[in-house]
Amino acid sequence: MTPSSKMVRAYAMLALVMLFWAGNTIVARAVRDDIPPFTLAFVRWTGAFLFLLPFAWRALARDRAAIVAGWRMLLLLGLVGVAGFNGFLYWGLHYTTATNGLLLQAAIPALVLVCDALFFRRRAGVWQVAGVLLSTIGVAIVVIRADLAVLAALHLGFGDVLILCAVFGWAVYTSLLSVRPPVTQLSFLLVTFLIAALAMFPLMLSEWQEIARMEWRPAVIGAFVYVALLPSVIAYFLFNSAVEQIGAARAGQTIGLMPLFGAGLAALLLGEPLHGYHLAGMLLIFAGIAITALLHRDSVPGR
Repeated sequence: MTPSSKMVRAYAMLALVMLFWAGNTIVARAVRDDIPPFTLAFVRWTGAFLFLLPFAWRALARDRAAIVAGWRMLLLLGLVGVAGFNGFLYWGLHYTTATNGLLLQAAIPALVLVCDALFFRRRAGVWQVAGVLLSTIGVAIVVIRADLAVLAALHLGFGDVLILCAVFGWAVYTSLLSVRPPVTQLSFLLVTFLIAALAMFPLMLSEWQEIARMEWRPAVIGAFVYVALLPSVIAYFLFNSAVEQIGAARAGQTIGLMPLFGAGLAALLLGEPLHGYHLAGMLLIFAGIAITALLHRDSVPGR
């Protein structure tokens, strides 16, 4: 497979990832009054682990020595990028608006560049910085609906601080993926999903009174099934594979597609209208990603 075809495949995978994660945010907001946040996170990772186990246990046995040798990095990645990001995200969405949450997540690409520089002394190129800046402006246009009054009205509250913690955790996870232990994707996902489920378990127990009052409607069960499969097993597998192929900075930049896909899903599922600012934001986001992909020629770090 040629380098250009590998890049096309990687960006196609990342587009699917952002679609599934946009759906994850919509589902989390939709069931915030029905499912406590840490319970949703615990069921998500427990379900993802159990779904993946029949397919991954042979790979896990083969990778046992590498897993034992690299357990510290696996623990860090599982806690920061799987348990931490999603726990803080779901918790934050109980206290802040979708607008604030999406705008704060637009900081992820820039933070990935910062983490790459701090952890590995990787210097971002001029075109890479320009691409990230252009995509971030595009995200801001979509989120604030091209109205500066919306931006002026934004304020940071408790929920926003939680979202910022999630954003920082995801940037660290994305950057550190380049040095994860040399194990197969199946083993890596299975181990980190288990770490996340164990981390969420005591937090879920703190929500026991809310769990006891839950109504097990089809929508609640459907939410559990969705978050355990599409934005977890499938999305994490695709995202981690894409990072291996094109590097953390390029992969992290595609997070700007999430609000676009979120707007599209809201229009499709909730009947919310699409506007001209969606098109303007989309063009800037795609232009920023294209600049980084085509003009930034730094080599992709290996493991």
